Amino acid sequence: MVEDPPNKPSLLERLTHWLHHEPENREELIAILHQALERNLLDTDALSMMEGVLGVADMQVRDVMIPRAQMDVIDLQSSPEQVIPFLIETAHSRFPAIDGSKDNVVGILLAKDMLRFTAGLPFQIRDMLRPAIFVPESKRLNVLLREFRTNRNHMAMVVDEYGGVSGLVTIEDVLEQIVGDIEDEYDFDETEDNIVPEGEDQFRVKATTELEDFNSFMGTHLHGNGIETLGGLVLNQFGRMPKRGEQIIFSGLKVKVLRADSRRLHSVSVTKVDHEDPSSS
Repeated sequence: MVEDPPNKPSLLERLTHWLHHEPENREELIAILHQALERNLLDTDALSMMEGVLGVADMQVRDVMIPRAQMDVIDLQSSPEQVIPFLIETAHSRFPAIDGSKDNVVGILLAKDMLRFTAGLPFQIRDMLRPAIFVPESKRLNVLLREFRTNRNHMAMVVDEYGGVSGLVTIEDVLEQIVGDIEDEYDFDETEDNIVPEGEDQFRVKATTELEDFNSFMGTHLHGNGIETLGGLVLNQFGRMPKRGEQIIFSGLKVKVLRADSRRLHSVSVTKVDHEDPSSS
């Protein structure tokens, strides 16, 4: 009788076998992981995630939160008829619900709960609210992630040392530090063109689109003074890394950020406008 071949050792078993001694600090551990990559014990995605896990332990909520000024909120003083267009425009799944001020967050509204109103059922926004949780800016991301998982929450309000709301953080913001950017409805299919028409004079554009190609398609004359991509030009206009939903107007174009994480810009919506508005976001 022929014996079954032994089970193939797992990735963890192979790594354990290969590590002859325990690393004495994080730098040694990262160096060993890079050596494991070179020996094909890890792939690049696994290495990136391991480095992300190690990095999260050193990061605080303030490092990844959406600042107060950029929070999309629902004011309970607004009627459902006023709220629904805002939900559609911002396209989030959860919103902090405030009562007159961003410092007065009374709960979290799930966009799907508004279906009761659109269906003509009895509806009061206050009755639909989920409890809001509050965390300090200094909380470690690994601790917050554990709390998100334990309490099954997806969003937390961030407060400063005086108790004022300074921003919000979602479970996606934390996970992106480990696994990289999480794809959503604004992602491009890899086979799609860099510029996709979405309406009259409106286009969805990959941030990596070269300015030369963008100008050729749009009939514009953008110049970056050494900047080669549309994303690079947009970052230069903002002067910082913008958040999703922020917009800016320049050179006859209104550019709205569709996807961005703490490290890079991914895609934008570009709309041709008749004149420039000096204001942004």
